[in-house]
Amino acid sequence: MQLTGRKANFLGDSITQGHGTSAPEHIYLNVLKERCGLACARNYGIGGTTIAASIDRKKCPDFGPSFVERYQQMENDADLIVVFGGANDFGHGDAPMGKSDDRHIHTFYGALNLLMEGLIEKYPLADIVFMTPLQNIGETQPSALTGCRLEEYARAIQSAGRRFAIPVLDLYGTSGLCAHLESVRKLFMPDGLHPNDAGHLKIASRLQGFLECL
Repeated sequence: MQLTGRKANFLGDSITQGHGTSAPEHIYLNVLKERCGLACARNYGIGGTTIAASIDRKKCPDFGPSFVERYQQMENDADLIVVFGGANDFGHGDAPMGKSDDRHIHTFYGALNLLMEGLIEKYPLADIVFMTPLQNIGETQPSALTGCRLEEYARAIQSAGRRFAIPVLDLYGTSGLCAHLESVRKLFMPDGLHPNDAGHLKIASRLQGFLECL
């Protein structure tokens, strides 16, 4: 894929928003913009948000609309869409995993199906890419609300991607950011969840290589 001149929308959570970086220019999408000559890299990251909609906002933290509830608000002229989420669905989301053919926003699979289909319909000529969540230090136990492990969310994104023929970059398995190692946390993600400038550089490099091979 040729990236020069592309108008890109990035839909995500706190990592996309830039939590953990020292300045906006170090966020992975802005690194990619500078490296590859994107015409624009619009940041639609909102910290704490989930892909699936919460079942009971009174019991779960309300960080704002989920991905599936807000993607329609993105600019219409993008020809590259990158979606990066799932960590918060595991961390504090209450939507169950559901079944692979679900069609409602209150299960993870259902939200993925509606989000992927909706993006294809909204951006029929664009390249759409999803990224799985990174490993994080809090994933040693299943979610207290859903009983699912973070890796299951990563696999669900890959599975839904195959269903809609959407490429999925497996950051969970290939980012090089193993949060369980103290040495990796020290260099790339001090809190075990949010990458720092060096961590975002790794994400940008993985994403660039992935996109250029499509």
